[in-house]
Amino acid sequence: MFRIGKTLVSEEIIENNFHCNISKCKGACCVEGTAGAPLEKNEAQLLNENFDKISKYLSPRAKKTIISNGKYVALNDGKLETPLIDSKACVYVHYEDNGSLSCGIEKAYVNNEISFNKPISCHLYPVRVKEYSEFTAVNYHNWFICSDACSLGNELKKPVYEFVKEALIKKFGNQWFLELEKIAKNKTK
Repeated sequence: MFRIGKTLVSEEIIENNFHCNISKCKGACCVEGTAGAPLEKNEAQLLNENFDKISKYLSPRAKKTIISNGKYVALNDGKLETPLIDSKACVYVHYEDNGSLSCGIEKAYVNNEISFNKPISCHLYPVRVKEYSEFTAVNYHNWFICSDACSLGNELKKPVYEFVKEALIKKFGNQWFLELEKIAKNKTK
């Protein structure tokens, strides 16, 4: 681990390679797991404000789940996350014609219908961020369903932090990312 400002960063985001390989996994991260995508409070508000533009990219079953459970759910600790359909698929999953999955929120963003991309927790993946009272932990999440992404990352020689550069800058700022790059270059010499 190393420190950048008030963050503690795992060296794994420098040491490991990663590049999503949708042609292999078909977007499995959107339908696997036991919890929805973590949301920041401002993202919940953005979902409320933009839902009409996002909803056309969602399945009828997703819309029904949202009517029953809401656009997001609050956990016992007050944290927010996206609801799941039958404890599996995120309600915001979009089913592509080729059988792959994508994010309905991101689909609306790419089509210039809304001004925010998918939730930052999804945009950062495979990086996971956890807030503590004194610092923020920035870790690599190694999930077996992403083995093809690790293989492609190795083939392309793309470290995790470079793969999620845009999201890291969005979350922590450009200066923070420049510091991370400097540390990474020194560690890989």
